[in-house]
Amino acid sequence: MKKKAKQRHQSVVRCPYCGALADLRPAAEIYHDDSRDDLLYVCRNYPRCNAYVRVQPGTKQPMGPLANGDLRHLRIRAHRAFDRVWQCGVMTRDAAYRWMADYFCIPLREAHIGQFSEYRCQQLIRKCEDLLWKAGKAS
Repeated sequence: MKKKAKQRHQSVVRCPYCGALADLRPAAEIYHDDSRDDLLYVCRNYPRCNAYVRVQPGTKQPMGPLANGDLRHLRIRAHRAFDRVWQCGVMTRDAAYRWMADYFCIPLREAHIGQFSEYRCQQLIRKCEDLLWKAGKAS
């Protein structure tokens, strides 16, 4: 039996805020930074609808659902809080991802902050801060 070749087509991505399709665009256009060579999925209603998401490096796969400014900011904060957990030595990076997956009762393969909603980001920030405080590593 022959294995099916992986399809190399662009994903259909919709904006969760306005329902419009998202287009694959150079990040340099959005960030006004010609040194960037990465890609973003950007809502067709941009800039009225300020939703976009980065693409997995070397692919055309979105890192997660499109995010507006508030959600992008929360994802950044959640990543910073989460990274402090393993960078401060509270646990290893791998153990931290397992801990996060267990906390949210999700499979390890789904433990990606780029997939998280505002609520889940807020919960992760709070849980990381609690863990760091209990470990005596709070800033």
